[in-house]
Amino acid sequence: MKVLVVGGGGREHAIVWALSKSRKVKKLYCAPGNGGIAAQAECIAIPATDVAAMVAWARENAVDFVVVAPDDPLALGMVDAMEAAGIPAFGPQAAAAVVEASKIFSKNLMEKYHIPTAKYKAFTDMEAALAYVEDQGAPIVVKADGLALGKGVVVAQSVDEAKDAVRSMMADGRFGAAGSRLVIEECMTGPEVTVLSFCDGKHLVPMPSSQDHKRAYDGNQGPNTGGMGAISPSPHYTPEIARRCMEEIFLPTVAALNAEGRPFQGVLYFGLMLTPDGPKVVEYNARFGDPECQAVLSLLDSDLMEIFEACRDGSLDRLDIRWKNAAACCLVLASGGYPGSYEKGYPISGLEEAGRTAVVFHAGTKLGPDGAVLTSGGRVLGVTATGGDLAEAIGCAYHSAKYIHFTGMQFRRDIGRV
Repeated sequence: MKVLVVGGGGREHAIVWALSKSRKVKKLYCAPGNGGIAAQAECIAIPATDVAAMVAWARENAVDFVVVAPDDPLALGMVDAMEAAGIPAFGPQAAAAVVEASKIFSKNLMEKYHIPTAKYKAFTDMEAALAYVEDQGAPIVVKADGLALGKGVVVAQSVDEAKDAVRSMMADGRFGAAGSRLVIEECMTGPEVTVLSFCDGKHLVPMPSSQDHKRAYDGNQGPNTGGMGAISPSPHYTPEIARRCMEEIFLPTVAALNAEGRPFQGVLYFGLMLTPDGPKVVEYNARFGDPECQAVLSLLDSDLMEIFEACRDGSLDRLDIRWKNAAACCLVLASGGYPGSYEKGYPISGLEEAGRTAVVFHAGTKLGPDGAVLTSGGRVLGVTATGGDLAEAIGCAYHSAKYIHFTGMQFRRDIGRV
C-alpha cells in the first residue's frame, strides 16, 4: 500500500516509524513532514491544513490510504473530503472531531449523557465570564473553546489571574476565534492520566495509559505547553480505575457520540483526572496526543496499519492488539524560550549517538542545504526509550538525551518523577 500521513510533528514521526514496520505498507509519504521523517518517508510540501491540495495530491499519486493525524485538518473535514474522493482515510470525520474542536460541545455532551467531568459554565460574553469568576473564586480553570495548540487552558490560582486569562482570550484575541467563546470550570485535583483508544464507531480498544507533563518547567511550574514529555504506563492507573473508566467514561462516550449521529472512528483521547470522587474527564481529543503518542506507540507489538484499517471498516473487535510488557518515556527537547518566542535554524548534533539507545522522534526540525538537521520549532525532538519498568525507561531516555546539543536547548529534568 501507498500511505500518506498528514502532519509534520513528533506524533507524525512516531506514526511513520510504526507504519514503516508494517508488512502492508510499501511506500510512505508525509505532508509536510520534517527533517527526521524524511529518513523514513517521502516528504511532500503541502500544509497539513490545505484540504483541497492534500486530496488532489493523494488522488494524483494513487495513494491507497491516508492517515490524518493533527487536530486542525480533522476539524476542517479532511477525512470527509478524502472519503468523498474515494480515498480511504483514518481519523474521525468533522462531525465527530468536534469533541476536540469545541470544548463547549464536549462539556455539553458529557452533561447530557452523565459522563463525569468538572462543573462548568460556557460563555460568549466577557463581562458575564468575569462576573462568574468573581462569584466562584479561585483556583479555577479557563479554557478557550476552540483549538489552541494545547495552550488554550489556564489553571488560575487567583481571581485576578483568571480574569486576566478571560480578557486575554476574549478581548485581546490571544487565540483568535478559538478564544471568542470560553468554558470556565472548577479546578479538579488528583493525578492526571491520558488513555488513548482506538475506535471504529462501535467498538473501543484502550491503549496503555500514559501521563503527559504539560507545564514548561520542573515541578509542574510555568506556562502550559503542547507537552514536555510523557511516560507509559501511568503508575496511578490501576486495574480497578481502568474498569471504572471503561464503564463510566469510555463506553458511554462512544454511545453518546453514536446517539448524536456522530460515530467516532480513529483515536479518541481521554484526558482524565483521578479525583477523590473517582475518575473524571478533563478533555477529549480526536487524535493521538503528542508526546503521549511517542511513548505509547513504542510499546505496540502489532501491525499499526492493520489497526488503522480495522478502525475504518468497523472490525476492531476482531483484532488481537498486542503490547510489549514494558514501559516507555518520551523526553521533549525544546527551543530556548518555548512556549514563548524562540529562535530557529540552529544545527543539532549527537542524533546518531542518541539513536543507539533510544528512538529520537523529530518534532520541530528541518534539513539544511547541506543535509544538516536544524531546529525549526518550539518542541524540537522527543527522545523516546523503553525499559523493563518506568525507572529503566526514564533513565535510558535521559542518558540518550545527553548526546544531543543545540543552541538554547531546554528540557524538564523530572519527567516521570512528578
